Amino acid sequence: MAGETATATRRLADGNEMPLLGLGVWQVPNGPECERAVSWALELGYRHIDTAQAYGNEESVGRALAASGIPLGQVFLTTKFYPSRKDPNAEAQRSLERLGVEQVDLYIIHWPQGGPTWAWPGMEKALENAYVRSIGISNFSIAEIGQLLSVASVSPVVNQFQLSAFEYRRKLMDECAQQKIAVVGYSSLGTGRHLRNREVAQIAERVGRTPAQVLLRWCLQRDALVIPKSTHRERIEENSKLFDFTLSDEDMAMLDALDTTGGTEQARERKWW
Repeated sequence: MAGETATATRRLADGNEMPLLGLGVWQVPNGPECERAVSWALELGYRHIDTAQAYGNEESVGRALAASGIPLGQVFLTTKFYPSRKDPNAEAQRSLERLGVEQVDLYIIHWPQGGPTWAWPGMEKALENAYVRSIGISNFSIAEIGQLLSVASVSPVVNQFQLSAFEYRRKLMDECAQQKIAVVGYSSLGTGRHLRNREVAQIAERVGRTPAQVLLRWCLQRDALVIPKSTHRERIEENSKLFDFTLSDEDMAMLDALDTTGGTEQARERKWW
């Protein structure tokens, strides 16, 4: 892990470096709103943008990247294979066209629809064709990771799943660590729900930070990368200020105790696929 700054990175198992902080653009419509959010994030020092084929906003992400003037090699770009489609390799090519780039840094199976193994050969093909630099998974449980690893020629370097102090999936996180799979947490603020929690507010007041910063810092100290989503410049900026404070062991234990999952090995309590 590089120094604790907004551009700090984690070295993935394949040797590629991934920023600890990224901007997620889930539920941000294709168009000016998405372009503004990505542009603001890049201006404020973010160097990871996380999109997906299912989001329908890859074109806007690409336009904002191009307009930023920042060399593509300095921005880590993630997109995800939409598993309702058939061929991850062909869909990677289409993502590159929409994004206006020659390669993405990380390509993820968005969820294990149809089973955890069928799409992986196409993911490996996209890697072999240099459409992508790294490949990973999202919303995979321990059992699904095991099934995938039993057939994979190239192991996934990332598993992205819902993670917060309230969804502290200890067993799944421990398995990912054992398999050298980096954890990327999404919905770490509970789409806003968790910001109103009394214990979170107490810790935030004690450390002189916002509830959002406390919850995101918890993820970092639990060895996860984060991709908070916002379309408001002030919140995008707020969410980036995570690297100049540390939560105490007592604060971390208080946050750990908020978990409602029982430390599950599942990536989701209820699947949508």
